[in-house]
Amino acid sequence: MASEDLREELNCSICLEVYRDPVTLRCGHNFCRKCIDQLLGTQDQAGVYTCPDCRKRFTSRPSVVRNNTLHNISELFHSSEAETSSDRVYCVYCDLPVEAVKTCLQCETSMCERHLRNHNRSVQHILLDPTASLENRKCAIHKKILDYYCAEDSAFICSSCGLREHQGHQVELLDELVKKKQEELRNVLEKVNSKTEQTEEIIRNLYKDVAKIQRQAERVTKGINEMFQDMKRQLENLKESLICDVVTKKHQSLLSCSDLIQELEKEKEELLASKRHLEEQCNMADPYKVLQEETQSGFPDGVVRSCAPSYRSGDMDLSLISQTLHTILRNIISGMNLWFYTQEPADVCLDITTAANNVHISADLRCATYTKETQNFQETAQRFQMCQVLSTISFASGRHYWDVDTSNLGNWRVGVCYPSMARHGDESNIGYNCKSWTLRRCNNEFLVRHNADCVMLPHVTVCNSLRVFLDYEAGQLSFYDREDPIRPLHTISATFTEPLHAAFMVCGSCIKIRELGDRTERL
Repeated sequence: MASEDLREELNCSICLEVYRDPVTLRCGHNFCRKCIDQLLGTQDQAGVYTCPDCRKRFTSRPSVVRNNTLHNISELFHSSEAETSSDRVYCVYCDLPVEAVKTCLQCETSMCERHLRNHNRSVQHILLDPTASLENRKCAIHKKILDYYCAEDSAFICSSCGLREHQGHQVELLDELVKKKQEELRNVLEKVNSKTEQTEEIIRNLYKDVAKIQRQAERVTKGINEMFQDMKRQLENLKESLICDVVTKKHQSLLSCSDLIQELEKEKEELLASKRHLEEQCNMADPYKVLQEETQSGFPDGVVRSCAPSYRSGDMDLSLISQTLHTILRNIISGMNLWFYTQEPADVCLDITTAANNVHISADLRCATYTKETQNFQETAQRFQMCQVLSTISFASGRHYWDVDTSNLGNWRVGVCYPSMARHGDESNIGYNCKSWTLRRCNNEFLVRHNADCVMLPHVTVCNSLRVFLDYEAGQLSFYDREDPIRPLHTISATFTEPLHAAFMVCGSCIKIRELGDRTERL
């Protein structure tokens, strides 16, 4: 027992074999060098390093040190095992030592591959893996092959034992018993295989979830960076605008103040001259001259103006500027919809059964292109007469978004509509009825339209990549320009009463719905 316990202490916890070239981690646990190198290499891909025994975490790949004492002890065990394994079994028919592949119980001989073929053609005996000792395969009393099994005594017996000592017991031939046992094992194996496949499927799904989480984290990180870049840009623009406004008001106020100073300086000179003249009159002793001087000067009673012209400085009150800043910041934040940074886009594909005959649909059902050649689609009640197409998927609840690339040429519309919208006549135009909402590009102008309501977007001059965001319960349909950084274009508020399909119109143009992770060139 002491030897077995010692051997267990010399087993690597990774390969469960006696150490080969043992090394030690900083936490004090030992492993085969090859085993720990492979494990740390796998952990390196995940960015985490952990000891397999104590689960201690390392911030960087831990160094390993060779354990010389353990190395010497493990080498002794390997040497002793090599000596034990040297007891090989050889073919009894070969003149030269050739290793045996089977041992026959009946013949009590071990044979190589060549002699075994001749043996199998002549008789059907029980063959075992090569062994030099057949005594444990024979009955100790009758010296016959143990080819029966007694279930009551749980013992292997020979044919003579079955007729004597085990007479009346439940005895079966080993071959038949093995066949039954193997059949049971095969049934268990099928269950194990089925369970293994289920487990592998779960593992594959988990790996997919891991990849999905990583993509989602990357997309959220990118969205946050874009969001803060946009906020930084808008704040810089706001800062420059406010400073420019202050500088302009400062110049206006200084100019007004300078003009007023000049006017008052001139008036001051006139007042000083009048003052000196009046002082001279007050000091005259001759009454006749005083009266004569007053008549000649003709000063009115109100020689001094009642008050100086009023002045009001420019509106540069910091509290008012702060109030304006807070209002603008609230508008910036309210214009950003952060929800779609944490979600995957909806899987929107085009429904070819709704596409008009002058709309070509790509094989992946994500690109719609206007064509002058008719597509000869089969006529259906859902097919549009005009160059329009709907999505296969509909949305009756929740929040969803999808990204669309648009062409620089022609006119297009991107929006949503009810499935009950007309497919022929004027009422089938997306955005021109009470059952559809759309962002439209026409003659290089952009507008948002629903029924008779139309909103021009004069600030939009180019928009080649769109994001459509739908919040069904909130009754909001928002359009965003996906140019870096993403920015809101317009939000429509409505009360939705039916499921909504994504809707598209192409006239001399094309649109492409982006897939998750799509990095293709824009149209």
